[in-house]
Amino acid sequence: MPEEKSSERRKKSRRQNDNVHDNKLIAEIELLKEEFAKTTDKLIKDVKRQDKIMARSDKRQQQEYDQLQVKLQEVEALSREIEETQREVVFTMGAIGESRSKETGNHVKRVAEYSKLLALYYGLPKKEAEMLKQASPMHDIGKVAIPDAVLNKPGRFNDEERKIMDTHAQLGYEMLKHSNRPLLKMAATVAYEHHEKWNGKGYPNALKGEEIHIYGRITALADVFDALGSDRVYKAAWDDERIFNLFKEERGEHFDPKLIDIFFEHLDEFLTIRDSLKDAF
Repeated sequence: MPEEKSSERRKKSRRQNDNVHDNKLIAEIELLKEEFAKTTDKLIKDVKRQDKIMARSDKRQQQEYDQLQVKLQEVEALSREIEETQREVVFTMGAIGESRSKETGNHVKRVAEYSKLLALYYGLPKKEAEMLKQASPMHDIGKVAIPDAVLNKPGRFNDEERKIMDTHAQLGYEMLKHSNRPLLKMAATVAYEHHEKWNGKGYPNALKGEEIHIYGRITALADVFDALGSDRVYKAAWDDERIFNLFKEERGEHFDPKLIDIFFEHLDEFLTIRDSLKDAF
């Protein structure tokens, strides 16, 4: 009997110890649960706060981006306006140069269109061909510095007058060469080289063949075609047959042979331009 009681006491003690251990484990788990809940709540609050901060930041960045886009559009519009103004100034200056020599504004318009057409068929990019159209009206801008007595003389020049007249290519180049604008730089080249000849007998530098810039070669042909077919103070307009015969003779002499070939291959288009821009008297 004493042994049975002793055994029961030991079992009871173990149960009590187990209960205490279980209670401590539960307490620890409960404590961990509370800590986890606190940590989770804190994390949730932190995430929500970051979301609000990011939302405000995104909104501010979007506003700044929108404002930047507006400014860029304003700059682009101003740039287009400047380019358009530049084109108008170039054309007007070219027309002024022609008007001093009693030539019409339609002369520079026709030369511009002929130049673009030649440039495209020669293989220049569209953008470059369009710029040449805008620059070519400046080919004779140097004439503004030539005395009227020479510029508008009805008849052939003597040797001294010819020397004075021939300076207009150099004078035009000097007027334009200091600009960094692509259009005016191109116009400077046109003014300088449109009286050079394929055979090296032109002026002012006696350049030969492809030493002459393509802008000068193109404008030379466009200018001569229109000048020969128009009345001038020193001559009557030539008929087409006479012009075409001269061009065939001057292929590889005055003019780039490839450009002469292009001219005759697309002759109808050049004549259409001429007819659409006839001088009004």
